[in-house]
Amino acid sequence: MTKTAARLLVDCLVEQGASRAFTVPGESFLPVLDALSDCDAIQTITCRQEGGVAFMACADGAMSAASTMQPGIAFVTRGPGATNASIGVHVAMQDSQPMILFIGDVDRAMRDREGFQEIDFPAFFAPIAKWSARIDDASRIPEYIARAWSTAISGRPGPVVLALPEDMLHEEGIEAPVRPALVRPAQAPCPDVMATMMQMIGDAAAPIAIVGGAGWNARTRHYFTGFAERIGLPVATAFRRQDALPPESKVYAGNLGYGPNPKLTARIRDADLVLVVGARLGEATTDGYSLITPDHPDQQMIHVHPDPNELNRVYRADLAICADTAEFAESAALWDDSDVIDFDCGAQAHADWLEWNTPRDEAKFDLDLALVMASCRRLLPNDAIICNGAGNFAGWWHRYWPYAGFPSQLAPTAGAMGYGVPAAVAAALRCPERCVVAAAGDGDFLMNGQELATAAQYGLDLLVIIFDNSTYGTIRMHQEREYPGREASTHLANPDFAKMAESFGGWGVTVRDNAEFDAALEQAMSRKGIRLLHCLTDIEQLNAAGATVSSLRRN
Repeated sequence: MTKTAARLLVDCLVEQGASRAFTVPGESFLPVLDALSDCDAIQTITCRQEGGVAFMACADGAMSAASTMQPGIAFVTRGPGATNASIGVHVAMQDSQPMILFIGDVDRAMRDREGFQEIDFPAFFAPIAKWSARIDDASRIPEYIARAWSTAISGRPGPVVLALPEDMLHEEGIEAPVRPALVRPAQAPCPDVMATMMQMIGDAAAPIAIVGGAGWNARTRHYFTGFAERIGLPVATAFRRQDALPPESKVYAGNLGYGPNPKLTARIRDADLVLVVGARLGEATTDGYSLITPDHPDQQMIHVHPDPNELNRVYRADLAICADTAEFAESAALWDDSDVIDFDCGAQAHADWLEWNTPRDEAKFDLDLALVMASCRRLLPNDAIICNGAGNFAGWWHRYWPYAGFPSQLAPTAGAMGYGVPAAVAAALRCPERCVVAAAGDGDFLMNGQELATAAQYGLDLLVIIFDNSTYGTIRMHQEREYPGREASTHLANPDFAKMAESFGGWGVTVRDNAEFDAALEQAMSRKGIRLLHCLTDIEQLNAAGATVSSLRRN
């Protein structure tokens, strides 16, 4: 059956299972917008800025990775649209999340003249994407879509970028068969390698596991939790992978990243064997590659990852296992001889985490953020999806929130600001039955706060909690360490965020102490739609580990 190139592209996406696409419209891909307009299978979400588009697609892919592993889909125009969206591609790459970004491009005959908004997109995105290409031949659209889909979901998931020449999309009479739906390849671990791993774990005196990332899904979570609990193996989660293990698990040891539990970092330093599953052991997880060094001379390391290119790339592995994380976890959980291994360090590590994770009782500030988290734990469902960008404010969530649901943590390991609100929009669309929270700092929120308009347009239920200390808090913290008492370029003059929420048709309130916060959160949970709590905080509360401006100046 003949059809237009744009219609063929949309049909290919439908066949692969795409159900939602995020966009800021552009004239360079009008034929695709037209084809999507009468496609019931794909919901098209119109956003306000291409950075928000890409973040939403990245978050949508992250949620799919927890179950069916489908890439988030985004369409933007050339030039400014593509460069705005590049931040989401970078996050998807560093976070190992499946995503496909389509870019409307200049006509083929205009290429290489530096035409209007022209960029060489395959070259531009090559360093930050798994694959970037241009579709010049409309008859090869099914081939390119299938390859893009497969590349995005296979091995270490990540972003793919495809440029679409405008004139190509207008072509008619295209005869090309739509390729059938693809699924993620799932390689099981070799039994001999599993036997070697079990022997190494059994011979260890103080082992620990670090998990999360690279295709971690509900099946992986279930089986690996069972395996770790069966042998008493303490399990830490990699940076911003805190939902990889149920927090109530008797072996959950807490999370790594910025400001981790000192008892956990000591346990990792003292470990004689580290089992790494799914994680790349990036800079944040390893405290600048110092908590565990790439050569780890006094420790053995077993590294399990679905992508062979990640094994022995940075960290030397004493045993490298290339396998799908779910296949590996099931094999470990069902291993016949694993019941002869029995550690008591898992329970000890979990007790350490419970002590660290429990908010203190006394207030040290008018609006004490540890007590704010205690209120959130009391008033929000524990499976709420928490979405945040970058900033010191996130440390309170990482330390005190349980992340009991799966998925329940949408936060960029790339440390990008402005991620929280777009991610929350994507989460509310994907999981309308769950409580979705966009947690943000004042500087963080204003980078993509305009996407509240998208939430309003589609009638989404969204709770937004803004911690406003009128400064770029993380940078201020580093300034106080390096240049005590010399604040520069970090002060912020902010709007009335509560009124801003009202301008989008939502409900907002400003709170200045914990009593006001509790009352406001209770009221917010009784409402629907956009609800925003503008929390005025003291700059002295720099992070959840207890650092303050005055303490840093003293040091």
